[in-house]
Amino acid sequence: MQLAERAQEVIRQVNQVILGKENEIREVMLAFLANGHVLLEDIPGVGKTTLAIAFSRAMELQYKRVQFTPDVMPSDLTGFSVYRREEEKFIYQPGSVFCNLLLADEINRTSPKTQSALLEVMEERRCTVEGVTREVPRPFLVIATQNPSGTAGTQYLPEAQVDRFMVTLTLGYPDFESELAMAMSVGETEKLERIRPVLDGKILQEMQKQIHDVYMGEAVYRYLLSLVTATRVHPHLERGASPRATIALVRMAKASAWLEGREFAAPGDIQEQFSHVVSHRLLLNGAARMEHLSKGKIIAELLEQIPRPPMGAKGK
Repeated sequence: MQLAERAQEVIRQVNQVILGKENEIREVMLAFLANGHVLLEDIPGVGKTTLAIAFSRAMELQYKRVQFTPDVMPSDLTGFSVYRREEEKFIYQPGSVFCNLLLADEINRTSPKTQSALLEVMEERRCTVEGVTREVPRPFLVIATQNPSGTAGTQYLPEAQVDRFMVTLTLGYPDFESELAMAMSVGETEKLERIRPVLDGKILQEMQKQIHDVYMGEAVYRYLLSLVTATRVHPHLERGASPRATIALVRMAKASAWLEGREFAAPGDIQEQFSHVVSHRLLLNGAARMEHLSKGKIIAELLEQIPRPPMGAKGK
């Protein structure tokens, strides 16, 4: 089985558990292929935890979950040293970030100091505790969730920290038929038990390396950058997409092409991923709020206004 086919099989395995969310599951897989992290902004009970567990089982990744509350400390994530009297020395106890796939549940319910500790590990793939820097296992991927309801007393991630996530997604409620199938299967064998491992961490890392080999022509790069820079001068946006968004969009577009079995990224890949990559990085201004404009509408306008480059066989 080719590597791209294995990645498609991971998606099929997760689709057995999370019904009716094929597009969202594909986006999560693309983010993992692009070696990025995912932020899920969603209401309770739509399957965010199940989604993370399903991916960890299908890819044989060491999985940990942290339920964030105000009393979770940075040391709970990065680790700490405990004095062992019998050995007469301090012994380091690794924290929750020492895994392959971490579910940071309700990250907005913990303190900014703890949020920053996690985001540092996400960016650097290592943490420093008591002057010693330790690498976290590779691959290291994070799915973080924010609950938009019941936000009293919570600490939403600042824009600068949200920028660390490659994509932001919303699962939302399932459609009628998917929820009907879910209801009718209650009492059957636990769905997560049906998932069979398709690959492991080493194979995932090999996939991530292959993503970089996907060709993207200069015309496609220029189109991508035209879309990103247009967000920075839009009259209804106070803040546009950052250079980190440019890098993320390149990686996601290449991952999308690779997953489809292509050796080159096309403008269609850029258009498909643009909203997922930039929406959480945009900040509406007062004029947009007065006119009741949404980020989605602005993104759709930009995709329509920015001319798509003429394509040769490989986007040259």
